[in-house]
Amino acid sequence: MIKKEVEKILQYVQKPARYVGGELNSVVKNADEVALRYAFCFPDTYEIGMSHLGMKILYGLVNAREDAWCERVFAPDVDMEEQMRRHGVPLFALESGDYIRDFDMIGFTLQYELCYTNVLNMLDLAGAPLFSKDRTDLAPLVVAGGPCACNIEPMADFFDLVFLGDGEESTNAVLDLLKECKQAGCSKHEFLLRAKDITGVYVPSFYDATYNEDGTVRAVTPRYGAPDKVKKAVVSDLNTVYYPDKFVVPFIQIVHDRAVEEIFRGCIRGCRFCQAGFIYRPIREKSVETINRQSQALIRSTGYDELSLCSLSTSDHSDVNKMLNSLIDWTVADKINLSLPSLRVDNFSDELVDKLNKVRKSGLTFAPEAGTQRMRDVINKNVTEEEVLTTCTKAFDNGWTSVKLYFMMGLPTETMEDIEGIADLAMNVVHAFYRNPNRQKGTGVQVSVSCSSFIPKPFTPFQWEPEDTMESLQAKQEHLLASIPSKKIRVSYHQTPTSLLEGVFARGDRRLSQVIYTAFKNGCKFDSWDDKFQFDVWTAAFEEHGLDPYFYTQRRRPFEEVLPWDHLDYGVSRRFLEHENRKAHQNEVTPHCRIHCAGCGANKLNGGHCDARN
Repeated sequence: MIKKEVEKILQYVQKPARYVGGELNSVVKNADEVALRYAFCFPDTYEIGMSHLGMKILYGLVNAREDAWCERVFAPDVDMEEQMRRHGVPLFALESGDYIRDFDMIGFTLQYELCYTNVLNMLDLAGAPLFSKDRTDLAPLVVAGGPCACNIEPMADFFDLVFLGDGEESTNAVLDLLKECKQAGCSKHEFLLRAKDITGVYVPSFYDATYNEDGTVRAVTPRYGAPDKVKKAVVSDLNTVYYPDKFVVPFIQIVHDRAVEEIFRGCIRGCRFCQAGFIYRPIREKSVETINRQSQALIRSTGYDELSLCSLSTSDHSDVNKMLNSLIDWTVADKINLSLPSLRVDNFSDELVDKLNKVRKSGLTFAPEAGTQRMRDVINKNVTEEEVLTTCTKAFDNGWTSVKLYFMMGLPTETMEDIEGIADLAMNVVHAFYRNPNRQKGTGVQVSVSCSSFIPKPFTPFQWEPEDTMESLQAKQEHLLASIPSKKIRVSYHQTPTSLLEGVFARGDRRLSQVIYTAFKNGCKFDSWDDKFQFDVWTAAFEEHGLDPYFYTQRRRPFEEVLPWDHLDYGVSRRFLEHENRKAHQNEVTPHCRIHCAGCGANKLNGGHCDARN
């Protein structure tokens, strides 16, 4: 329900539908009949946040409880924030219109390091103290989760507790405890003392970080009986765990406006640059029957005419052909477009092409990641140029005329020859199109090359590697553009100043909390948006606190160094990551999990079970 003070300001903003709620399938409860109110916050705009699957899952999970009400909150865009501050309107939740400072729990999902100032801005708009130490009451409890939680240290001073790993089980455990403590009149400290024992819950204030003279971490020491290593939570069985049978359907176009079905969690591949491929291990699959049942329920409840399959590598589902057969049977009949992102070039079979021919054709996307075979071996991509060209030729045989290729630059051991290899590979794809006798006559080809800047991330074999400098990345971008020989190849790449900041926060320590706070106070927000990013303000914030951003990005960290996230356990052993790092520097590959188990250790968090071992 929109409050009158909100209704008055909506006429002054673009896209007021972002702020009104009331969408199909949104959940409205009686606030007087629930014990707990949970504001689930996405620290970016409505269109981006409403596309996020994790938010949909946890929104439905909490609202399935009779004693709790979860409401959605998004970062207001600049025009709305200006009106809210001018008229004294605090941050509110969409379902009730109530101000979130009065809720029991305020949760943030952290998908990207450059959203951190938005978190502070949203808390400030809500009228809640930003630092955990300044929030002395049990409510509102400010929590976080998501992939950035695997090194939450740069934001540690702001959160009361952090969810590590899969949130489906630990969320309910925390809500049960919060309800019990609220009814018993417990203090915030008493609640946190008990919460620390829940698997997948990390209480940052229960750990003290000390530093060596050279600025590296000496130790992260637990207090109050907190565990030395906080283990992430793992959902054992995706067939039985909660999955929503309906999504909130927005009034306006969002980034991914469709039904989404998660088909498995984790990845068998072991690409050494890919954080998601390691932190979401062990691999757990849904059965074909579960995928069909859940997909049909979502289509029925939302009215969407597009279904997207979500995973890190769709074609790596162990029953992919049976799955696609069963999905195509009803999606084609019901005129539902089936979207298959994350396809691999090395298992793009004739059978898979035949299935894809039955769904609406859109551009195909593949990720060779590097331009030369040496570089692909370094990152353990396990893909050859021949496989890329064979796959593209199959696509051209079957009527596709556009291909998007994803690459990275700034990878460990990379040379300008590897950059030239990106242009060469893209040109060979163009040649493959025109040499193909089965191509559509009178048509041209479009090859899009997207080049992102590599950022070393925690819990990967490259977590010890230096990040490439801004100057080097700019030189490589210029060299790539100069190496492109055809107008049939379009190149896009990532801006480098934001890459520096992302790299600092990805592997930083909790001293950075003060830097983030200072940058926010001086006007930084929406840092991932190029038109709002203020590099000079960030530079000044680092200088004010005597911290060098390049200390976090341009050092090669020795294996014996204590890393800021070493007290968090995501299942993959440090010994395994070190071994993979050494193999990278020797250009050696590791076969994927279904060829040979490399002993990463992630199965130990799931009772010894991993679906990769089928």
